[in-house]
Amino acid sequence: MKNRIFLLFILVLTLGLFLTACGTETEEEGTDDNSGTETEGAEENTKEATEEEAASGDYKIAMVTDIGGVDDKSFNQSAWEGITAWGEENGLVEDEGYDYAQSNEKADYMPNITRFVRDEYNLVYGIGFELKEDIQTAADQYPDTNFAIVDDTVDASNAVSITFKEHQGSFLVGVAAALKTSTDKLGFVGGVDSPLIKKFESGFIAGAKSVNPDIEVDVQYAESFADAAKGKLIATNMYDSGIDVIYHASGATGNGVFNQAKDIKQNDPEREIWVIGVDRDQHEEGQINDHNVTLTSMVKRVDVAVQDVANRGMNGEFPGGELLEYGIEEDGITFATTNEEAMTEDIITTVEEWQEKLLNGEVEAPKTTEELEAYEDSL
Repeated sequence: MKNRIFLLFILVLTLGLFLTACGTETEEEGTDDNSGTETEGAEENTKEATEEEAASGDYKIAMVTDIGGVDDKSFNQSAWEGITAWGEENGLVEDEGYDYAQSNEKADYMPNITRFVRDEYNLVYGIGFELKEDIQTAADQYPDTNFAIVDDTVDASNAVSITFKEHQGSFLVGVAAALKTSTDKLGFVGGVDSPLIKKFESGFIAGAKSVNPDIEVDVQYAESFADAAKGKLIATNMYDSGIDVIYHASGATGNGVFNQAKDIKQNDPEREIWVIGVDRDQHEEGQINDHNVTLTSMVKRVDVAVQDVANRGMNGEFPGGELLEYGIEEDGITFATTNEEAMTEDIITTVEEWQEKLLNGEVEAPKTTEELEAYEDSL
């Protein structure tokens, strides 16, 4: 009996050693098969995970506005329209697949950004150069989230910088303004004096002086993108001085420019008074009774840009670390012809001729004060 028990014990022990050896051999074989491919496998898994998120509708994007607000009639609104269109196109629901956060002051930027990170949004946009520092900080702190800054640049492998050739579009509306004015006096209202808005100013003045080198352009800055009252005051003084066309690049501050032009038109329907909109077609903002004071708009297709970047991210091809610049050639910059009564065929034809010169390199629109001065000297 004892011998049988001993033999049974030896049999079980032998079987256990055999199974252990097989298991070890299998593990070693698996390790050998994966040697030298761990990095490649990790990258492939990351890409597959991104594609699976997109396919299952889990890819989510959001934007943080600057203090101009999502309904600023300008670039925040254009960005949100692009994100909304992208969400609807992909069958997503607002507040789940896409969303925005309103910033009422600069202190709101980082809390708004981190809320979207916490809620596991894949891509977070900062709309406007004022969010540059916070987007940079967030990109450094949250490497697993992708970010995008509009109108400025950041340096991070998980962030993309989206910029535009605003000086090109501003040049074109400057040509239109010079062709439309009857006083040879134009106005430019900027939001915050900065390199970005200098692109608008320089291009506009260059375009106008390309038509008439002796034309006068009064430049004033409100030092805010959200002060409609200041915009109205500046416009009042400009129109009172004989200026009949004002181009604004001032976000929601420009609402005040439109309000003053409409007030003048309301009291004197025969007076020729015009506003040139910015970032999106602001034709609706110029409607007053049977008249419209919006001559044209320098349309910056922020909506196109945010959709483009969102699609790349959803397809696992997020352009992290890149600088994307959208101009006329990329369909990122154009001018509006909605006001058919004001933008006559002759004006449109001439503007398109200058547009072709920009495209073929015959003319280069200036984007700084120094470049503008050199351009003026060449006229």
